[in-house]
Amino acid sequence: MKKRKNDILLAAALVAIAALIWLFTYLNRSEGASVSVTVNGELFGDYPLDTDAEIRIGEGASYNILVIKNGEAQITEASCPDKLCINQGKISYDGQSIICLPNKVVVEVQGGESSNYDAVAK
Repeated sequence: MKKRKNDILLAAALVAIAALIWLFTYLNRSEGASVSVTVNGELFGDYPLDTDAEIRIGEGASYNILVIKNGEAQITEASCPDKLCINQGKISYDGQSIICLPNKVVVEVQGGESSNYDAVAK
């Protein structure tokens, strides 16, 4: 019986620690200023989040449609078979990204306020 109680206490402590880490990162995130789009590792373009736009990324049969609206960026259409990039949803916070592996497209939010923390040290 004692072992079961200790297991429950350990699980509760791990859940509490995970919740605190999530809360810390959630409260310290910052809005991004722009999105950077790279295709096959090369810069395709930088676009401000405060200007609504619809951008076609790629040519011919291999393409993605990036929509920037209300300070958020989202892939709304893609030629890839799995459509995971569409399902990743909207991004607007510094460091968030949308990645389409089949089309080799990376959309990343950049330019938010810099954090007071560089890293966590023990």
